[in-house]
Formats: sequence, structure tokens, C-alpha cells
Amino acid sequence: MFPLATTAGGAGGTGSLVSFIVPLVIMFAVFYFLLIRPQKKKQTSRNNMLNALQKGDKIVTIGGLHGTIMELTDDVVVLRVNDVTKLTFDRSAISHQVKTESEG
Repeated sequence: MFPLATTAGGAGGTGSLVSFIVPLVIMFAVFYFLLIRPQKKKQTSRNNMLNALQKGDKIVTIGGLHGTIMELTDDVVVLRVNDVTKLTFDRSAISHQVKTESEG
């Protein structure tokens, strides 16, 4: 009824190769624009925030602890959480900086 498609020589293999590679390229492009690129932008933004921290900034840690930066080194941050309590955290444990109302 229906003739079977056969490849004669190398001519049929080239079309097959293209039809195999094109979907892979499209899938990679989708993964890049939906997953990889946004994650890179978010990581860059986080690194910029961590590098811009200064003594006196109010921050929130990943665990939800609110505090004010008292001391700051490359790897360690000392936070004041009330008048007498100071806690030491890794710099990477900082989630975000709290914006005050005057900063807008």
C-alpha cells in the first residue's frame, strides 16, 4: 500500500541529521532564555548587593534574622540584633538589604 521510505546513499542521512540537530538547538535556546540567563542575572545582582554592603546597613539573613551590620570582612559579618547581642554570620548568609523609608 504505502512504500517504505529508504535512504539511498548519503543524501538521506543529511536531512536526517538536520532534523535531529534543529530540535536540540531549539531546546538549548529555550533552556538558556528561560533558566540559565535569568539565574545568571539574579546571581550577579546578589553578588553586587553583597559587595555593596557597608557598616550600619540593615539586612535580613536567609534564616529571617533582622540586624544591623557592625563589622564587615570579606567572609564574615557581625550583626547587632538588639542593644547587647552581636551575632557572627557568613557573608553569604545575607538574604537582602532592608530599605528604609527615606531611601525610597
